[in-house]
Amino acid sequence: MTNNKERQTYIEQFLVGFFNGEAYRCEVVTADASFRRYLRVYHGKKSYILMDSEPNKVDNQPFVDLNANFALAGIKVPQILAQNMPHGILLLEDLGAEHLADHISGPSRLKHYMAILDILPSIATVTKSTSMKPYDDGFITQELEIFENWLLNSWLDYELNGTVKERWQEMKLSLVNSIVEQPKATMHRDFHSRNIMRYDHQWAVIDYQDAVQGPITYDAVSLLRDCYFKLPADDFLILQKYSYKTLKKAQLLGEMTYLEYQYYFDLTGLQRHLKAAGIFARLLLRDNKAGYLDNIVPTLQYVVEVAKRYDNYQWLATWLVSEIIPLINSQLNKFK
Repeated sequence: MTNNKERQTYIEQFLVGFFNGEAYRCEVVTADASFRRYLRVYHGKKSYILMDSEPNKVDNQPFVDLNANFALAGIKVPQILAQNMPHGILLLEDLGAEHLADHISGPSRLKHYMAILDILPSIATVTKSTSMKPYDDGFITQELEIFENWLLNSWLDYELNGTVKERWQEMKLSLVNSIVEQPKATMHRDFHSRNIMRYDHQWAVIDYQDAVQGPITYDAVSLLRDCYFKLPADDFLILQKYSYKTLKKAQLLGEMTYLEYQYYFDLTGLQRHLKAAGIFARLLLRDNKAGYLDNIVPTLQYVVEVAKRYDNYQWLATWLVSEIIPLINSQLNKFK
């Protein structure tokens, strides 16, 4: 493993070379939910974003490949200006600091969301990259098991057993089936208010390196049932219907009716939100990142709301409300 001093040396050598020895300065922007770290680099009147990720922890090739594929599809992404792949360093165009998250409480919220939903057909038709992992039965199941392994077993010390275990296994199969039977498209896979930026009067996307080809409803679910912001009910219904019309007009839904779309949207959301809640626990336990803990219960509330609507999943809502969410709240109280 590379130590911090060595990484700093690599970064300095990289930037000295890029700027031909001229003065620059750096400030930490943020570390995201992965092993990446971001710095804003100032040189003269210009600024850049340096992405720092140790190659023994992060494979940066998917980011590079998908950056090109997204750009070719007409989607605004940060331009890669320089790179040192052996050391996991990339210098990117600086898209500023204005996110969709900064606009979600304003009077133009619906207009902004509709403009972003208009991007979905372009993302859906991004050329498949060789870096994309197959989003198949095994991978979808593995994502659901993040919830079981990290949130239930590791964080809550809770073991599935008896009837709940049987229903959990049946649910996994059901959710996998509902995902794999949908029309396939390229999906950003983390398309939410923190990964969509406003730059030069247009919407841009970041953090697309985990894109795969999978269920057509996935990115719409990510955006409209955001783990970090809950849309008002009326706005949600307007935007869900708009997302259907947008994808239907682009001929990406086949013969799917709006009722079928809502069904697939709901079940895809169940899978995504269970996975996300598990990831938030994993970030604490594996990566010592506690900043996502407050998002666990709101994320699971989406699961509860949806599960209540379907006979096959009402047990899930009852189980989460009566057993799991109280255990989570008890754990969260330790951080207060």
